[in-house]
Amino acid sequence: MKPASIKDIASKANVSITTVSFILNGKAEKMRISKAVIEKVQAIIKELGFTPNQVARSLRTGNTKTIGLIVEDISNPFFASIARKIEDKAYKKGYKISYSSTENDPVKAKDLIEMFKSRQVDAYIIAPVPGIENDIKRLLADKIPVVIFDRNLPDLEVNFVVVDNFNGTYIATKHLLDSGKKNIAFVTVDLHVDQMNNRLFGYEKALQDYNIQVRKDLYTAVKFDSSDSNTNAQLMTLFENNPEIDAVLFSTNYLAIKGLGVLKQLKKEINKDLSVIAYDDHDVFRLHSPPISVVDQPIEEIAERIIDIVLLELASVNKAVKNREVSKVILQPTFIER
Repeated sequence: MKPASIKDIASKANVSITTVSFILNGKAEKMRISKAVIEKVQAIIKELGFTPNQVARSLRTGNTKTIGLIVEDISNPFFASIARKIEDKAYKKGYKISYSSTENDPVKAKDLIEMFKSRQVDAYIIAPVPGIENDIKRLLADKIPVVIFDRNLPDLEVNFVVVDNFNGTYIATKHLLDSGKKNIAFVTVDLHVDQMNNRLFGYEKALQDYNIQVRKDLYTAVKFDSSDSNTNAQLMTLFENNPEIDAVLFSTNYLAIKGLGVLKQLKKEINKDLSVIAYDDHDVFRLHSPPISVVDQPIEEIAERIIDIVLLELASVNKAVKNREVSKVILQPTFIER
C-alpha cells in the first residue's frame, strides 16, 4: 500500500497543501490557521499514519533536528556517560544525536566533521583534537553552532564546557602529600592536549608547593593507542624500578584499571604503604577491595551545560541573533576519598 502524502492529507481535510505543511512544521499559529483546522488536519495525519520525510522536511525548514557529537572514544565510560545524558536531554527538546569517535586522530576528526556536514546536522558538540582548529573556524564562519568540551582550544573564540583539570590533580596530590606520601608516581597518556597537560601541571604544582622535587623517573606517559601488553610492560617497569613508590595518581580511569591489574600481578597490595587515586570514577573503583579514591568529574552538569548552550545557539540562529556572547564554562571536579 502506498504511504500517505501531504497531498492526500490536504485533499481529505479539504485544505491546501501549504496549510498542511505549516501545521507539520509547527508554523500554524504564526500563520493564523484556526484551532479547528489544526485539530482536523492532525486527526487525519494520525488516521493515515503519515510520517514526514526527514530529508524533505530539512530542505523546507533548513533544520534536520540532529546534532553531531564527536568524542575521543565513545566506549570510554566518561564519554559514554556524557553522550547518554546529552542524548536524553536533546531528545526531550526534539533533537536526536548522531555520534562517532576520533581516536584522537585529526584526519579522522576532519572526516567526521565533513560527514556530519553532508548530513546537514544543525549543531556540533566536539571533544577536539589538536589540528582541527581550522575546521571548527569554518563551522563558526558558516554560523553553525559549535560547543567544545573536555578540552579547550585557547586560540579559538568558541563555546566551551570544561572541568578544572589542574585543580583536580592538585587536590588529589595534596591529599596524598597530607597523608605523608613522598614518592608519588604519575601515570598519564602521551597526548599533548589541554586537559592532559593541565592534569600534569596540577600534580607538579602540588609537589612544588610542598617543596618536593618532581622526579622524572616517577612520571610515565603511555602511548594513547598502545596495546595492553605494551602498557602493562611500561607500568611493570615503573613499579619494579621504583620500589619506593608509596602512591600513584592515574590521569585517566582506563589507565588506573590497567594499573590495578599490574599491581595485582606484582603482588603489591594497596594499603597504608601504597595509595592509588584515579582521575574519573568507574564502577571498578567502588567495587575494588579496598575501594579506590577518585577525582570525579560532574558528568550530569557537563551534559546539562553543553545541551543548554547548544539549544541557546540554535535558538539564536533561528531568530537571526547576531554576535551572541561566547559561553565559557569551567566546572570544578570533586575529590572522593574511599
